[in-house]
Amino acid sequence: MDQINEWIEELMTPENQATMVGYVVNIAIALLIILIGFWVANRLTKAIGKQMENSKVDPTIINFAKSVVGTGLKILVVLVAAGQVGIEATSFVAILAAMGFAIGLALQGTLGHFASGVLLLFFRPYKVGDLVEIGGGQTGTVKELGIFNTVLATLDNKKVIVPNGTVSSNIITNISGQGIIGVELTYGIGYNDSIDKAREVILAVGEACPWILDDPKQGVVVAEHGDSSVNLATRPFCKSEHYWDTFFYMQEHVKKAFDREGISIPFPQRDVHMVK
Repeated sequence: MDQINEWIEELMTPENQATMVGYVVNIAIALLIILIGFWVANRLTKAIGKQMENSKVDPTIINFAKSVVGTGLKILVVLVAAGQVGIEATSFVAILAAMGFAIGLALQGTLGHFASGVLLLFFRPYKVGDLVEIGGGQTGTVKELGIFNTVLATLDNKKVIVPNGTVSSNIITNISGQGIIGVELTYGIGYNDSIDKAREVILAVGEACPWILDDPKQGVVVAEHGDSSVNLATRPFCKSEHYWDTFFYMQEHVKKAFDREGISIPFPQRDVHMVK
């Protein structure tokens, strides 16, 4: 017990007390730097994003730039806080490099997604607002191109998050990237029905559709002699943002017009003959 008391007395010398107080103060200042620094970093990131929006910068670039700037500023804040508690920047960077190497080995896929995100931003196969088919069959409107993922909103308002590595390693179909788009439609009619009459009906419905453009002009051709129907194909063009409006309008109103004109839409059927 006496030895413990002697050790405590040696530890609590004025010099040691001053040193401990100094450490506590430095740690408190470092925590304050992190709190204030992160707050400032978030505000600066938002301000930069707002300025880019006012400058009419592509939203795709805005989201990516905000992610990179925010992460970089926070790393800088951590370096300053580390220096406050006596960790030299070079030593801290070396530690970060070693940790980064170890983490990199464990997160090779994640780093690959980051690299893919940079490539996607550079080559710009799509931008925010485009209707695309990516990631091995995911179709939706691009809401965000982030550092690691691309976020889509599907037609039924589902949020689909596709890793950028998956996007870049698959075929990317930008459905709306050209500004106008052709809507592929096929209608089957019976072999006893008039092709010319069915063509007139489809074209009349297209002329009544408020989203179909006059140029390129809509046409209707015989695409196939099917097992139970003659298939007529048409490809009306509309603005990209009206793709689904046009698709659903044509599907509904062509069926109604066929019914009015007595044009049949056959369905697969089988005749069975019983032999006694």
